[in-house]
Amino acid sequence: MMRTVFYVTSVVAFIAVVLLMSAWPSLWWLLVIVIAFILLGLYDIHWASHNVLRNYPVIGHLRYAMEFISPEIRQYFIETNESGKPYNRLQRELVAARASGTVDTQPFGTQADLMETGFIRGSHSLAPKKVDRALARITVGGPDCQKPYSASRLNISAMSFGALSPTAIHALNAGARRGDFAHNTGEGGLSPYHLAGGGDIIFQIGTGYFGCRTADGHFDEEKFVKIAERDVVKMIEIKLSQGAKPAHGGVLPAAKVDEEIARIRGVPMGQDVISPPAHTTFETPEGLINWVARLRELSGGKPIGFKLCVGRRHEFMGIVKAMLETGITPDFITVDGAEGGTGAAPPEFTNKLGVPLNEALAFVHSCLIGAGLRDKLRVISSAKIVTGFDMVEKIALGADMCNMARPMLFALGCIQAVRCNTNTCPTGIATQDRRRSEAVDVALRQKRVAQFHEATIESFLDLVGAMGLDSPEKLTPSHIHQRVADETELSYANIQEYLDAGELLTDTIRPAYKSHWEKASAKAF
Repeated sequence: MMRTVFYVTSVVAFIAVVLLMSAWPSLWWLLVIVIAFILLGLYDIHWASHNVLRNYPVIGHLRYAMEFISPEIRQYFIETNESGKPYNRLQRELVAARASGTVDTQPFGTQADLMETGFIRGSHSLAPKKVDRALARITVGGPDCQKPYSASRLNISAMSFGALSPTAIHALNAGARRGDFAHNTGEGGLSPYHLAGGGDIIFQIGTGYFGCRTADGHFDEEKFVKIAERDVVKMIEIKLSQGAKPAHGGVLPAAKVDEEIARIRGVPMGQDVISPPAHTTFETPEGLINWVARLRELSGGKPIGFKLCVGRRHEFMGIVKAMLETGITPDFITVDGAEGGTGAAPPEFTNKLGVPLNEALAFVHSCLIGAGLRDKLRVISSAKIVTGFDMVEKIALGADMCNMARPMLFALGCIQAVRCNTNTCPTGIATQDRRRSEAVDVALRQKRVAQFHEATIESFLDLVGAMGLDSPEKLTPSHIHQRVADETELSYANIQEYLDAGELLTDTIRPAYKSHWEKASAKAF
């Protein structure tokens, strides 16, 4: 039907314009417009790849134009303060206020539904305490570590150069130096922009071994030593998996792989860079733990740890068994939740794989207690942390410190346009388009990153004191409550089941852990 309408309309319009031109020759531009629309319609009917355009020539383009701007329409006009995903408007505005040093208080009461199932809160005390500012830092380094690191309780999570622009990386690192906290490189290698700001570095080694790889993609000890011996590199993190795409290798499209990225990562220029899903340096939990020891030796005794998103629980318990059998412990474990991830990933992996952070954090913390290992290493929480209360919650559930990724990008000026995988980031943060990346003012944004970090740490310490505690170390799962069904709530001490100290080393292991522990092996994942 619409095709017929198009043909009839085209003929009528063409004749009408020709007649008008016979009287007013200056209207020739109308004929150009009509011919252009006729050609567009003919293309739509005969060659367009969209079915809609074949059936609705010309006018069908309105559908795709509206679809193109629909994310902005939803974000600016439809989204409520609390309905935005993955971060809502209240969270984004809080980060912006704290980053800019403007008013971050809230008038007229809460906008949250306090009775909603899943709502999480803390319990305050009628005898609040003052928390020493020195407790905002914590030492990372186990019994075998020769160069322990005094770390902030809040640091920048892993985001690679390549995924982020040069100016974004530079601003983050400079912000870390101003605020005296650490910046994780992500798995994309150590770039000049990570070093430009002078901030402390956590060097991450992924499955592609970028920055310390051989030509055929295996780990290169000599290249690693050159990176690890730098004074600015304070810790090394082995990435086993991440929340956005657990058990899936990263992909940096060829369009982003210019000469500089190819040189930093040690890969061919102009080709897709695909990280394998698993490491080739080890195949077993024992192999991982032995590699931790080897990296500690190669780095001169710096803190070595690994990052993972928990999946099959017996596999993590296999790593715990490997620690017990070898007598080797990492200096830290970073727990990423299924909520995490700045990188692009297949939606099935992002939405359907991995254990959510709170549950994963409680599990890892409990396993280490049950194996008698908790006091030998630090646990870092990484995923969806925005506020001081988020830090309180994660530390109460078992973490010692926290990493942030996306909120740090908000401090840089990210507007959650969700174009990180297109190279067309409108703010110049998640792109390798150098003209776009110039929009990131390094001098301004480093200050905002540092201010956001400082305000969040202050909020965290204030909350700890408000809960009647004089140290974050005293936070426990019983301090955090979650509303469950039937308008009741439970503390996390009752929601999650925690092992007693050394319980995994006995014959009486509670059922929630027993089957996983029996299945776990230090010899195989």
